[in-house]
Amino acid sequence: MTPIGYIHSPFDEKFGIPRQPGLASIRAEIELVPPFASADAVRGLEHCSHIWLVFLFSATADQGWSPTVRPPRLGGNQRLGVFATRSPFRPNPIGLSCVRLTSIRCEGDSIRLEVEGADLLNGTPILDIKPYLPYSDSLPDAEFALASKIERLQQPVVFSPEAEQTCTALSQQLNQPLARQIAEILSCDPRPAYKKGDSERIYGVSLYGQNIRFRISDEQIEVISITPVSEA
Repeated sequence: MTPIGYIHSPFDEKFGIPRQPGLASIRAEIELVPPFASADAVRGLEHCSHIWLVFLFSATADQGWSPTVRPPRLGGNQRLGVFATRSPFRPNPIGLSCVRLTSIRCEGDSIRLEVEGADLLNGTPILDIKPYLPYSDSLPDAEFALASKIERLQQPVVFSPEAEQTCTALSQQLNQPLARQIAEILSCDPRPAYKKGDSERIYGVSLYGQNIRFRISDEQIEVISITPVSEA
């Protein structure tokens, strides 16, 4: 298959990316490439509030697959069949995400789709785009007992004075609700399941080229500092 485009997102590494779409209000941009960068190819898409992205797990495509995996949602202690999970380590490394379509920009041979809620690594190849159809794609009675609801940490997200000052400046510079986005990402608990008992361990999430250093205790999610990745 040939990629029709690539996504430009603020996620430069896998760690910290929400494990499902729509869990963080991260904005990203899909750049279509020739011969798919055609205004005719997206004609009518402006009527969609949401779209499906079919993409390639390019960062893990060469790492193979296993019949069973340990889903992070289950604490990494229980094995499930790969087809009962959304693990990126699949026989065919194809992913599917539903995102909000916020705008379409057609300027000559340049076609760019702005989306919100994407859970994709920067540079991920997009294989296809399909409209989300509310009458058939939304199934209120659908069930999956192992993932019946969104699970978020309930601790408050607290910024150190230094991190808060940097966050405010970057929010204005990037024109992004950075504090909210950081809180959404950290509330999804990106920590490996086997390390969640260590409340003093400091982690770092790369976002917009910034290293967001944080730690999580039973009382709070503390953002310690925000510095350029080049200085980390």
